[in-house]
Amino acid sequence: MKRPLQAALLVLSGVGLLHVSLFTDLYLRYVKPRMLPLLIASGVLLLALGVAEAWSHWKPGHGRRRADHADQGHGHSGVPKVAWLLFLPALSLLFYAPPALGAYTASRQAPKAVVKQDNFDPLPATSPVPMTLRDFTSRVQQDREQAVKGRSILMTGFVTPGHKGSSWYLTRLMLNCCAADAQSVQVRIYKAPALPANTWVTVTGTWHAGGTLGTSSAPVALDAKTVKKVDRPFNGYTDALPLTSSG
Repeated sequence: MKRPLQAALLVLSGVGLLHVSLFTDLYLRYVKPRMLPLLIASGVLLLALGVAEAWSHWKPGHGRRRADHADQGHGHSGVPKVAWLLFLPALSLLFYAPPALGAYTASRQAPKAVVKQDNFDPLPATSPVPMTLRDFTSRVQQDREQAVKGRSILMTGFVTPGHKGSSWYLTRLMLNCCAADAQSVQVRIYKAPALPANTWVTVTGTWHAGGTLGTSSAPVALDAKTVKKVDRPFNGYTDALPLTSSG
């Protein structure tokens, strides 16, 4: 790749990275919030390298050396066409950001395994009980006290369509570091029509009976009483407690 093209690519990448990191929250579609300082540092470094590369190429006195080099390299091929494709990721950071991970990703991977748990704290007396999807999953399949039985549960996530029309999935995606290592946790929802895929909702309902509650035979599912549309939370890549309570 020729040096002017290298410099332009470095500058565009640096500017794009700084744009999504400093002036928008788009970086949260790709990495966890704690990665922000590293993104800013990377953007500054890329921008500095691009400016340095451009200066070394265009600084006074370099024109003669460029001409000599061109004579010596006469007959060499130009920039490969594939090199221009490297500009697409850089430009996308400035003009088009891919959508956040959602139902498409969740439907094509196995749900995150729930860590084995032997002891559970008593559920609060409040009704409905706000819960994360992982906590609900653990209690359904591991809590021998069957604390969720008959309780009204409140959870927040986004809609992932089911393979059958009678149910769909409430989903959260979690990142360890970045979008490449995303893992999902899902609760199957019955008795409520599905909103469009990726719609964020708060669901209130009771455990969908089946199998033996407190064992792996119990379905991780909810019979919905209410489904309310909500905004995507800032912490969309965590399995956090619900955003709202039912009214």
